[in-house]
Amino acid sequence: MATIRRPGGEMANRPLHFIWILDCSGSMAGPKIQQLNFAIRECIPAMQDEAKQNPECQMLIRVLTFSSGARWHIGQPTPIADFKWTDVQAEAVTDMGQALELASAALSMDAMGDRALPPVLVLISDGQPTDDFQGGLKKLMDNQWGKKSVRIAIGLGDDADYDILNQFIAHPEFKALRADNAPTLVKYIKWVSTAVVKSASTPASQVHAPQTGTPVNVQIPTPPTATPTAPTSPHDEVW
Repeated sequence: MATIRRPGGEMANRPLHFIWILDCSGSMAGPKIQQLNFAIRECIPAMQDEAKQNPECQMLIRVLTFSSGARWHIGQPTPIADFKWTDVQAEAVTDMGQALELASAALSMDAMGDRALPPVLVLISDGQPTDDFQGGLKKLMDNQWGKKSVRIAIGLGDDADYDILNQFIAHPEFKALRADNAPTLVKYIKWVSTAVVKSASTPASQVHAPQTGTPVNVQIPTPPTATPTAPTSPHDEVW
């Protein structure tokens, strides 16, 4: 693995695995999936800039989608400098549980090694699971790296199941974000791609949540303020 020379010796790059977990069910068809593709494509330069500012962290990106079943849209951990976005499409149901199982399998000890930083998992959904969500979540949380991961969830509009998204996050204070329009979705995706990644790449040694004593490896920064839901032009759409 490539090393960075520093006074007093060498420090190896530590991998940070970043996984998008994207709802591509039929309810996402139309403006939602179009704006999701746009937002992720737009955030790539910012992620690349963040990686350049922290050369001791090797950011590796993957993309997992779920509709009828779950599958890797981009399955090979890809260095952010080489990452290119390919649009996802929307159809069928919402097999979120299978997506969490697939994510858990990717976070095996053999795949992650012992020097990895806490992985960042970002779940985006506009609906409710149509399969065994609790079974998939249990597999993820029984996984050592799944439990240590920084988990962020973004719900789209009224129909997203925010209770389910908060169970995925399982954080004593931070809750699922709600995007009711395209500008807010873009804000949140840029935030999780930069500010959250920055925190994950320099985690605290081990702090505890004040109310529960639950171990928290990474302090989640304050998210940006949502854009008002009232349309500001005839082309804006509220979800």
